[in-house]
Amino acid sequence: MASLDSRRMVASEIMQSLADRPAFAAKRGRLLELLRVRAFQEREVVLSSGRTSNFYIDCKQVSLDPEGAALIGELFHAVIDEIAPQALAVGGLTLGADPLATATSVASWHAGRPRAAFLVRKEPKGHGTNQWVESTRLPDGAPVVILEDVITTGASTLRAIERARLAGLQVVHALGLVDRLEGGREAVVGEVALTTLFTRRDFLPDPSDQALP
Repeated sequence: MASLDSRRMVASEIMQSLADRPAFAAKRGRLLELLRVRAFQEREVVLSSGRTSNFYIDCKQVSLDPEGAALIGELFHAVIDEIAPQALAVGGLTLGADPLATATSVASWHAGRPRAAFLVRKEPKGHGTNQWVESTRLPDGAPVVILEDVITTGASTLRAIERARLAGLQVVHALGLVDRLEGGREAVVGEVALTTLFTRRDFLPDPSDQALP
């Protein structure tokens, strides 16, 4: 298994390579603009983890918007083509990952490299198979990418990874919109490599810190 440092280096190199492509950079720039205007608030909040923070970002304000969803889908699809081209499906823990998975799946279809979407429940289905994962008929061991909107502690991403594995899926990478840089990255990469489009520095820049992917 690759070390944390090597996983971080690979993610950084991939994002830098993509950022050098004008079309990708333009779409990423527009998505960041939407997130800053519609999703980001600089104020004291208590997060779902129980921690306090000086900013809040509600990615659903963008992921449920038609332009935002299209941009997320196209950018996530481009990243997955680089980090995990073998992936057959994308998904994550409901509710935050649901629009991300749908957008990415639709973008993959339009790009001619279709990947299915799947949803990971917070509670098992209350009837029938009592399953945790809702998906099309994916083969056992199918390689998949776990999606997340905001990485804070990494708990929801780890829960999605665990339940996807229990469903017989092979998690090959995790991909998020925003890393809050509050320890979640380190927790996730203990299980699987993680790439994010943005970090808190894209919203609250700190020039004294070294940027991460």
